[in-house]
Amino acid sequence: MPQLNPAPWFMILILSWVTFLSILPPKILAHKFNNEPTIMGAEKPKPESWNWPWY
Repeated sequence: MPQLNPAPWFMILILSWVTFLSILPPKILAHKFNNEPTIMGAEKPKPESWNWPWY
């Protein structure tokens, strides 16, 4: 029963993972996000009170 012999299938599995892990991460990490986080000051901004004209 040749399907129980793991030798050829294990090499195919290893080579496919090496291929994916060598090609995909640089392509994914090359993307630049548009909204970079900005560092805000240590003071929290004071929230303004709401204006409820119908109350």
